[in-house]
Amino acid sequence: MAQIEAGARLVGLDLSAHDFTDADLTDAVFEDCLFADVQFQGVCLQGVRFKSCRIARCRFAHADLREAVFEDCVCADDQGHVGPQFAFSRLEEARFARCDLSFARIERSALYGIEMETCNLRGAMFLKADFGRSFGRNVVRWSAVLKGCNLELADLTEVRLPDCDLNSSSFREALLIDADLEGADLRACDLFQALTAGAKLARADLRGAEVSGLNLLELASRDGMKVTVDQQHRLLNAMGVDVHAE
Repeated sequence: MAQIEAGARLVGLDLSAHDFTDADLTDAVFEDCLFADVQFQGVCLQGVRFKSCRIARCRFAHADLREAVFEDCVCADDQGHVGPQFAFSRLEEARFARCDLSFARIERSALYGIEMETCNLRGAMFLKADFGRSFGRNVVRWSAVLKGCNLELADLTEVRLPDCDLNSSSFREALLIDADLEGADLRACDLFQALTAGAKLARADLRGAEVSGLNLLELASRDGMKVTVDQQHRLLNAMGVDVHAE
């Protein structure tokens, strides 16, 4: 077996039995590899690339995943009920493309600049996940792209994603309670039956989004929110206003 070290390239291997604790795997490439029940404790995976890998029931704790790339990876178990866990980890500018992250648990991790495109995040939990970064005294900015993702039933309670790109993602029946989505790009998103009490949607662009059931009266902010003419009827109906054509 090839050496599992920084810069290594490994293809088609079952690495489930390997001890990754505190390993330095900077810029390594894993292609078509299997990781089952692996504990990535304290591991440095900065710039690592996972391509078409199976990552089942794995936990990343205090891991450095800055600029890591996951492409076409399956990170849920065989039944699709247990997802990967990321706790106290750094995922700044990491990129996930076409990955199955169903029921992922992302807890107290740094996610500034993360990109997730066309990923399945059904039932995922974002617990005190931080998409912000401080740029000096009293200056904090937020950055993330969750584009074309399935976030059905996801828990995004109190998440802060102002001015972020969430275009074409599904938030059906998701928990968006007290979420800060001010100025976010929510065009073509599916918000059917999402729980949005206390959410901030001022300046958010919801043109083309499915907004059935979205109660504007429950929002913490809505000034400058963008919708189309046909959406206004559904929004008014949700507020109890009976809209007639004439």
